[in-house]
Amino acid sequence: MQILIVIAVIGFVIYQQLAGQALRGKRVVLLPVILTVIGFSDLHANAGSHLKPADVVCLALGAAGSIAIGLAFGAITHLEARNGSLWAKMPVRGLWLWLAMAGWRGIVYLTATIVHAPVAASSATLLFTLGLNRLAQAAVIVPRAMAKGIPFAPEKDGKVFMADKFQRGASFAPFSARFAEQRDVPNDHDYEQDAVPARRNRP
Repeated sequence: MQILIVIAVIGFVIYQQLAGQALRGKRVVLLPVILTVIGFSDLHANAGSHLKPADVVCLALGAAGSIAIGLAFGAITHLEARNGSLWAKMPVRGLWLWLAMAGWRGIVYLTATIVHAPVAASSATLLFTLGLNRLAQAAVIVPRAMAKGIPFAPEKDGKVFMADKFQRGASFAPFSARFAEQRDVPNDHDYEQDAVPARRNRP
């Protein structure tokens, strides 16, 4: 049953990422925390006093891979402002990261089976590693959005999650980051400056 729930959650997440969506703060930040806590609780309930050193090692490997892939998700996600709020879309190449995540899960499962680590090889780890993956993505997306000064989309009650943090982040965003975003956008002044030497060099 838990496997079906995780598959359904992943399928829904992939669909939203590819289609693009307005990002609400509670979904980006709080939902992964809830998934991680529930996953850890399930893991602890299934492990009991049977957690072996091999289980710990395999669980650490699984968590490290999930976190690394989550950071990559956050780095490649396209962020922009739509209607004054944060909007995100994952490029199609992001599907490779989902494949990498599935592959890493398979490697950890095989390793746990070989070294006789039943807890790490069980389905109880799925929600926990998925929650860590989403948390790692949020750890990259939130600072990027703050540097751009784009707040989260309003929640159902109309409030914006971490609105004050985004305002301060925009005020103290590094000049180099702002310049990097603006350097490829030409304006009329640039064209005028480029045109002056051309007129002077005419015979």
